[in-house]
Amino acid sequence: MKWRKLTSLLVIGLSATLIAGCGGGGDKKAEAPKDAFQTVAGEKTEDLVPQAQKEGKVVVYSITSRVANAAAGFEKKYGIKVEASDLKDFELIDKISTEGRAQAAGADCVICQDSGRVWGELLQTGYLQNYVPANMTSAIPADNQKPLVFAYMNKVFVYNNETFAAAPPVTNIWQLTEPQWKGKFFFKSPMQEGINADFLTMLTQPENAAKLAQAYEELYHKKLELTTKNAGYEWIKMAFQNGVMMGTSDTSMMEALGIRGQGTQAIGLLNYSKIRYAKTKNLAVGTLDTMQPLSGFYYPEYLLLAANAKHPAAAKLFIEYLMTEEGFAPWQSDMGTYSGNPAIAPAAGDKPLSEWSKILVKDDPQYIFENRAEVEEFISKYI
Repeated sequence: MKWRKLTSLLVIGLSATLIAGCGGGGDKKAEAPKDAFQTVAGEKTEDLVPQAQKEGKVVVYSITSRVANAAAGFEKKYGIKVEASDLKDFELIDKISTEGRAQAAGADCVICQDSGRVWGELLQTGYLQNYVPANMTSAIPADNQKPLVFAYMNKVFVYNNETFAAAPPVTNIWQLTEPQWKGKFFFKSPMQEGINADFLTMLTQPENAAKLAQAYEELYHKKLELTTKNAGYEWIKMAFQNGVMMGTSDTSMMEALGIRGQGTQAIGLLNYSKIRYAKTKNLAVGTLDTMQPLSGFYYPEYLLLAANAKHPAAAKLFIEYLMTEEGFAPWQSDMGTYSGNPAIAPAAGDKPLSEWSKILVKDDPQYIFENRAEVEEFISKYI
């Protein structure tokens, strides 16, 4: 908790420095370009390979351990050694920040998440740079290029489909604030996982708040009476007052929610990738993918170049490799993981991100960076 409060203070201070006109405490903040960070010109593969092989290795920091499997394929293909470190998202951000301030060599490239902090603390400061391979600019959608999205992950509302075999137990997100669901909503603590704090922050964005207000009116046939700034804050307040069960692991919460033969009555907002346990651990889990006005959220994992890269050509080549079907192979079999290159199909049994995106909230890194500290302070009143 102390670390989180310190992070919030740092975010507020850095945001004030970076975003002109953000002071004054008003709701409306001055706009800053969403790509106001350095983008390095793309290079062709044939030009990169000899330079990268001369450098001999690439150092990678990653929030996913599967990078080691991709590294093995890269080494075999190009003969370039990969030194990969698996870090928690906050550890990676802190490490890059420390190395960036000291202008010290460390990572050459990174796979990172927690979009608001990456946008504000690593890209806007110039510690990381954006790089899109020259031969992939037409294959990767523009929205996935600034900054370069390695993959998207999603978290969706899930339930025990044995207990509720006839029909899903809820159809509207506001039902989770009702007495019958008190203490039965599973959600990883937003004070422990930045991704979940990002989701709650996005609920307060005016567009999403308006959708929540409309969903309330459709469910209860009356307008929402606000005691907070907007419907996003109001849902957060009511949900946490209703006793959110904040676990420390999406895996353990999925296991508890999906146990068979117990009549479990619970709903979770959990990583969709954990749905694989329905088969491997014989769980009864289904998704609430018709929930109004949203069925969960999706967030990016970025693939970025370090400004102080000691092996820049090898880093650029590795970035390109990870954006190909061959490089993405260690992740491709996982439902709930979607390459930033849409030419790479989702896992068997999953639907494409283009379908999920219609019913999920998407991260807005700049909005999160500018507003998460305020949302975290708000949440702390109810935890």
